[in-house]
Amino acid sequence: MKFFVDTADVAEIKLLAASGLLDGVTTNPSLVAKSGRRMHDVIAEICAIVPGPVSAEVAATDYDGMMAEARVLRAIAGNVTIKVPLTPDGLRACRALTSQGTMVNVTLCFSAAQALLAAKAGASFVSPFVGRLDDIGEDGMGLIADILTIFRHYPALTTEVLVASVRSPAHVVVAAKLGAHVATIPPAVLRQLFAHPLTDKGLAAFLADWAKAGLSIG
Repeated sequence: MKFFVDTADVAEIKLLAASGLLDGVTTNPSLVAKSGRRMHDVIAEICAIVPGPVSAEVAATDYDGMMAEARVLRAIAGNVTIKVPLTPDGLRACRALTSQGTMVNVTLCFSAAQALLAAKAGASFVSPFVGRLDDIGEDGMGLIADILTIFRHYPALTTEVLVASVRSPAHVVVAAKLGAHVATIPPAVLRQLFAHPLTDKGLAAFLADWAKAGLSIG
C-alpha cells in the first residue's frame, strides 16, 4: 500500500520524505490556508520534495471554474494531481482532465455508488473519507471494503482507492488488510505507526545493558 501524507506543512513533508516513507502528498484548501502562504508556492515546494503525486484541490465549484483553476495548478509541476469534488461538475472536469493526461483525485466520497461514478469518469484516485463516516456512526472501513469489492469485479476500472480522513493507525492497518491502494495519513498518525511500548521497553533495556558493559562502537 502506498503512503501519502495529508498536510501542506512543508517542514513535516521534508522530514517524512527523508525517511523514504512517502509515495505522495494530499492537500486541500483548509490545509493550505493553515500554512498562511500562497497556494502556488506551497504546491511548487512540495512537488520539488516529493516526486510522487501531489494533490492540489480546485476551489471553484462549477465546471468552467474548475478547468480554469486546473490549468493553473497543473502548470506548477508534472506530478500535480488535480483534486475535484464528487459532484456532477467535478466528474465532468475529471473526465476532461483525464482525457488530457492529467492525474485526478476525486474527493469527498462517502458511498460506493459515488466511488463507482468517479471510476467511470476516469479518476486516477477516489478518496473515501472513513473518519468522517465513523463520526456519524457509519462504517468507514466497511465502505472501503465495498468499493474494493466492486472494483475487483471490473479490471477495466483503473481508479485507485485512496483512503482519506484517516484518524488512527487502525484505519491504516485495516485499509492495508483490505487491499486499499493508498492511505493518505496526517503526520501525527503516521508517527503513531512507529510507536509500541514494547519497542520502547526493549530499546531501554538494550541501552542499559550496553551502558553497564562500558562498551563502545568504533
